[in-house]
Amino acid sequence: MHRKTLKAPNSRINVIPLKLLISPMTEQEALEAIAGGADIIDVKNPKEGSLGANFPWVIRKIKQITPKPIEVSCTLGEVGNFPGSVSLAALGAASLGVDYIKVGLYGIKTPQEAVFLLQYVSRAAKECNPKIKVAVAGYADAEKIGALDPMLIPDIAHKAKVEVAMIDTSVKDGKNLFDHLSTDALKKFVDSSHAFGLEVALAGSLRKQDLPIVYGLGADIAGLRGAACTNSNRDTGQITRKIVSDLVAVVRQAEAQTKVKRA
Repeated sequence: MHRKTLKAPNSRINVIPLKLLISPMTEQEALEAIAGGADIIDVKNPKEGSLGANFPWVIRKIKQITPKPIEVSCTLGEVGNFPGSVSLAALGAASLGVDYIKVGLYGIKTPQEAVFLLQYVSRAAKECNPKIKVAVAGYADAEKIGALDPMLIPDIAHKAKVEVAMIDTSVKDGKNLFDHLSTDALKKFVDSSHAFGLEVALAGSLRKQDLPIVYGLGADIAGLRGAACTNSNRDTGQITRKIVSDLVAVVRQAEAQTKVKRA
């Protein structure tokens, strides 16, 4: 389903800050994202997919250099139906002291498989770090890759008792989140997630001009890599503090405009 409008919905009830999640590959990129004002430093490895996992020593070092209150997340990868393997990865990630771990349901075929896997991922992570949050990601381009319908993610997250429902895109082919799902569908996703008490993260080749829309939809977190890189290229570009700072400014402007409208 393709987008029919790119107008930001006027449905956000409260002026709740939108956290900007920036996804570095390296320590230097992390330092740039921190200097630019990112709220969450999300360590990933795009060479292994949209939610590809980075190496433990890279995650550990980035966690060490990230000042509080900036949060750190990391990806476990785009996983198949291997609950034991993924749970072990979750334990390893949690031991690094991150605030969030993210699981992409790439090879999961049924909601029941997803719930079972996530329950054990959460158990493994929380036995190490009770405060850690688990994010489960579905894919807006699910039909293309044979993945679960992303609109099932809020219910899956609720049943698995994890904290964050997320939508991303798997194939990075120039299309983004809004090319696959309409704003109406995304609003339904956000509202359903919030009704379950979940946080909501939206990602998927988002651009700077998409951030006010993501904010207007009521999402809690907006995830970006390509838009934070030079030449807007997630693979060959580099994250810079100037670009991140510009993205932060767009979010803060959207928040400020909402405050004015509510006054």
